[in-house]
Amino acid sequence: MMKPLEGIVVVDFSQFLSAPSASLRLADLGARVIKIEQPGMGDLSRDLFFSNIVLDGESSMFAAVNRNKLSYKANLKDEKEKKKVDKLIQQADVVMHNYRPGVAERLGIDFESVKKMNPEIIYAELSGYGKEGVWKDKPGLDLLLQSLSGLTQLNGNAGAGPVPIGLAVVDILSGGHLCQGILSCLLRKARTGKGGRVEVSMLESALEYQFESVTAFFRDGGQPTERTKSNCANAYLGAPYGIYETKNGYMALAMGQIPVLGKLLQCAPLETYTEVSSWFHQRDEIKDILANHLKTKDTADWLAVLEPADIWCAQVMNWKTLFDTEAFKILKMIQEVNVGDGYRYKTTRCPITVNETFLTSELGMPKLGEHNAMLEKEYSL
Repeated sequence: MMKPLEGIVVVDFSQFLSAPSASLRLADLGARVIKIEQPGMGDLSRDLFFSNIVLDGESSMFAAVNRNKLSYKANLKDEKEKKKVDKLIQQADVVMHNYRPGVAERLGIDFESVKKMNPEIIYAELSGYGKEGVWKDKPGLDLLLQSLSGLTQLNGNAGAGPVPIGLAVVDILSGGHLCQGILSCLLRKARTGKGGRVEVSMLESALEYQFESVTAFFRDGGQPTERTKSNCANAYLGAPYGIYETKNGYMALAMGQIPVLGKLLQCAPLETYTEVSSWFHQRDEIKDILANHLKTKDTADWLAVLEPADIWCAQVMNWKTLFDTEAFKILKMIQEVNVGDGYRYKTTRCPITVNETFLTSELGMPKLGEHNAMLEKEYSL
């Protein structure tokens, strides 16, 4: 199957996780992503170990987010090598980076410079806080953005203090937004021949991620966020929304009518909360009653009662439990990819299906400068 972006060439100067997650999605959709890396260390995430897992000498983060890409090693401060990169840009459809403000200008790959080389280029840049303002030079680290944007006030139980999400969620969100902007410009370019400039900041992505909560904040007069004392899964939703301990594990309960739950679970005290407003204003006491009751039986016992009644609920699983289920196996979400030296590793595939076909590729992470000779020959650099 021909993938949607086959024939599109992306010159990618980005590092770490945010913008590289965008170029990963473009690569999965069929684009040729050429990763420009400095000699020596290359992408700094090659040695940025978020875990103690090393894959063929590289960090697990680099291996996961840079599969399906080609590596071209070039010193942008060397005039001869910079000219080769410029020639590559002239033949590209997309140029992207996530440098701090001012760095692209110093390297000669800012928007105006690139546009002179390739007037129809789609130029995409991702920053931490935008290119203007007093925060523009702050480091765009995910934990810092979660903290500044208000995300950490939404998680955990009341009194637990600010709680970050346990993934680099702002990196991934901003990368997704950058990819969306690039795709929209590619569509316009196909129709009109015009390129474009896409700009995304991690701060804006983090704020937009909270669109529902921010809207509620302005509607209720700026009242502070109040999390429930226990079993909190969303600071703005009423009972029973949360995760609860059972006799042998944990289960999640989404929205539902409290009296109905009380009847199904044979928990008479819950049947007295007949007013919808009480599910919000008295959610702490409702959750206490529910939490104590659910500890009396196994998760499977509760699910056997709730699921046939169309109550939104689920077992809380770890990866081992999930990966052993038939529901997971049918998705074929894990693929094995190859590194140029023969090393193989398992990772996720693209979650998008096109024409009933999974978007997979056997190409793993590139070695630094692995594709220099091939690219120089193909693009006459």
